[in-house]
Amino acid sequence: MKAIIATTICGIIMMFSGIAVNNKKAIATIAALLMAALVGVNIWDLAGTSTTDLGKNLVFNNMLRIDHYPVWFNTLMTGCSLLYVLLMGREIQKVGAYVAEYFALIFFILCGLYLLSTYNNLLMMFLGIEILSIPQYILAGSDKRNLKSSEASLKYFLMGAFSTGIMLMGITLLYGAARSFDIMNIAAMLNSDGLNPLALAGIMFIMIAFSFKVSAAPMHMWTPDVYDGAPTPFTAYMATVVKAGAFFAFLRLFQSSFSTLSAHWTTILAIITAATLLIGNVTAVFQQSVKRMLAYSSIAQAGFMLFAVLAVNSYAAQGILVYAAAYSVATIGLFAVMVKLRDYTYDGFNGLAKKDPLLAFTATIFLFSLAGIPLTGGFMAKYYVLLAVVQQGQLMWLVIFALLMAAISVYYYFRVIIAMYFKTGTPEMTGSVTGGDRLMLIVTSIVVILLGIVPQLFLDKI
Repeated sequence: MKAIIATTICGIIMMFSGIAVNNKKAIATIAALLMAALVGVNIWDLAGTSTTDLGKNLVFNNMLRIDHYPVWFNTLMTGCSLLYVLLMGREIQKVGAYVAEYFALIFFILCGLYLLSTYNNLLMMFLGIEILSIPQYILAGSDKRNLKSSEASLKYFLMGAFSTGIMLMGITLLYGAARSFDIMNIAAMLNSDGLNPLALAGIMFIMIAFSFKVSAAPMHMWTPDVYDGAPTPFTAYMATVVKAGAFFAFLRLFQSSFSTLSAHWTTILAIITAATLLIGNVTAVFQQSVKRMLAYSSIAQAGFMLFAVLAVNSYAAQGILVYAAAYSVATIGLFAVMVKLRDYTYDGFNGLAKKDPLLAFTATIFLFSLAGIPLTGGFMAKYYVLLAVVQQGQLMWLVIFALLMAAISVYYYFRVIIAMYFKTGTPEMTGSVTGGDRLMLIVTSIVVILLGIVPQLFLDKI
């Protein structure tokens, strides 16, 4: 609860700092300091949660449940947000004139993420999704000099509004079946009544709405255009921390309330997962822009994260944490390298290893992680989510299919590595790479490797 209040205050401070401070660099420094303080508040929240008396964790008239597990997730995502601000601070300053407002919106997005990770009531889930989504519509269209940015904002807003309507319909049907918005009461009703057609219809509507939010096929249509058109620094955040927050909410609801009826929705979600893996990976192969390839790659990664929702066990709970952290860190790091280049096509990476060996080396580590190469966080992330389904003893065909899709993903990730190391060219840079940038990229690379070698460093503390 303290983190929710703190991030709101941080957002308000950033709004007023835009009036009091004219220096963009100073505003970025304030944002980084506030984000670091927010990490501390989350750790404070973590120390205050009870792992035995769950009643103590219910707050706000039982509408929020501040358990140890979601607060761990909040701490990880806030740490990723701090990493994002430190890596992308200079690039955010270049987007437009309203730098303080951009950072304020990022803090408000975190507020929505905290609500999504701790909700105990469908109304709080809905509020969390809207608080998470609305700032993104603004950030996507923040580059007024670029028509593609305005187009991305409009598409994102229209598709977001459409999915919100579907989710509200699902919530309404569930309320009609259970006469309550409390997810524990809904779980109790489903346990006692068994198959309720009204509740099942509500579950399907909510599944479709969440599929829009996490860009799962065939509800992924908005993702490539929005990610490609939005300013690159904001695309990095939308594709990582924001997506991880939506997935955690997806997992929380389906495992805590709908697990009783899993036999009725698992098959549909498995088909959505297979379609997401297929469309994301195959379409990414044919892209000529690395930024657009990463958009389709994020769809493919969503397919793997859906395995955590499919498997109702403890491995899924661990898998979503490892995947959220590994995917977010690697993708933010790769975007931090890409934003230094003027040309986002594969040819724009030609010869980067000769021009700047450190940028090429760190980018290679991030690409290895996204491809799921051993000794990186991405490998352990895929291992945990696939193991969750294997332990459940069902859907082995989907696990085999996912491994095949992972092999395909190696092709388009390695195209970037081949361009950097084995093709000649002189990449055009947008500006100088500072010592601070290099230090943060090295730190990010180390985090990716640590997540791949010793993921239990943080899993054992959950």
